[in-house]
Amino acid sequence: MPADAEVRAETAARTSYGRLLALLAARTHDLASAEDALADAFERALARWPVDGVPDDPDAWLLTVARNRQRDRWRSAAERTSVPFDETEHDIPETGAAPDRRLELLLVCAHPDLAGAGVPLMLNTVLGFTAAEIGAALLIPTATMAARLTRAKKRIARERIPFAVPDFEALPDRLGPVLEAVYGSYTIEWPTPPRERHALLLGLARTVTEAAPTVPEAHGLAALLYLSSARLPARVDEDGRYVPLAQQDPRRWDRDLIAAGHRHLRAAHALRAVGRFQLEAAIGAVHCARRPGEAPDWAHLRRLYDALVALAPTRGAAVARAAVIAEIDGARAGLDALDAVGDVGRLQSGWALRASLLDRLGDPAADAAYAKAISLTTDPAEREYLGRARRSGR
Repeated sequence: MPADAEVRAETAARTSYGRLLALLAARTHDLASAEDALADAFERALARWPVDGVPDDPDAWLLTVARNRQRDRWRSAAERTSVPFDETEHDIPETGAAPDRRLELLLVCAHPDLAGAGVPLMLNTVLGFTAAEIGAALLIPTATMAARLTRAKKRIARERIPFAVPDFEALPDRLGPVLEAVYGSYTIEWPTPPRERHALLLGLARTVTEAAPTVPEAHGLAALLYLSSARLPARVDEDGRYVPLAQQDPRRWDRDLIAAGHRHLRAAHALRAVGRFQLEAAIGAVHCARRPGEAPDWAHLRRLYDALVALAPTRGAAVARAAVIAEIDGARAGLDALDAVGDVGRLQSGWALRASLLDRLGDPAADAAYAKAISLTTDPAEREYLGRARRSGR
């Protein structure tokens, strides 16, 4: 029982953190104190559940403990003079009866007054990433990121930014940073997210589409995440070795997730406004349409990447387009397209592609490119794959 209780507490921390924090912070607009209260609740769960047993509704237990902690702080003289708190609001006994206010919290983080801090704040508050994790993903020092998050939370409390969904006309613009945050969290976790976190991210994308069904890019993002997730089972073989996308066995892909991705992609297309996430999802759909033994439809992928680079000219999209050009017109043409991207800096995909194309051309510079790509690779399976490719090219 003690071990099981600890696992249940850790699972609740991964899957319920954002929903509980949103419920707690909506009452006071004070994210920092809500985080403290929730941390105290999780600490008490780790202490009490192994002794008393896991409650029937762990989230309700955590919410009640955290709210009691908030109430105790508010009743202190120091807090009562500065932090409003509604004493008349009763604790909700079953969290299933409580509204899911994560979208409202995401929108608070995306408020125009918080420009520059919105995406990191969403990753931190709703999805539970630390300042160190966010800083590493965005190439920002941890101390700088932590200070930025602290300032943003203080501003939310000071200005009492409302926890509310904006009107129909304002919602699409306000949702843009929200979608970027969900996408950013997915890429941070890629390619091996814990099962609970993976389900949470897909669920969060679904929550956004349910709250904003007429926003095309909300469906586009959901489609992208579902189609990308569908291919995860085939990303490594039975021995744990990395398998490039074009070489994966389509029979190992998750057909239910592919179907869900197509549903969201159709919903986005029906709204007749093309966006970046829809194009990326369409690229995923082309890959998922491949049958066993077939090559991807490179010509179709080239057209989609041309459109994506024109609409959203990111370095990552341009590198992927160069890879497709290499498949159609040869390694030299691919290298020319990659050179046109400019300095790929610490972009791992750029160095991995350069190494592969130089290798195909028999250029000895491939070894240094492989070394750089390996140094930027955090996934063990992909690192081992690049190491094997480097050794075989020597």
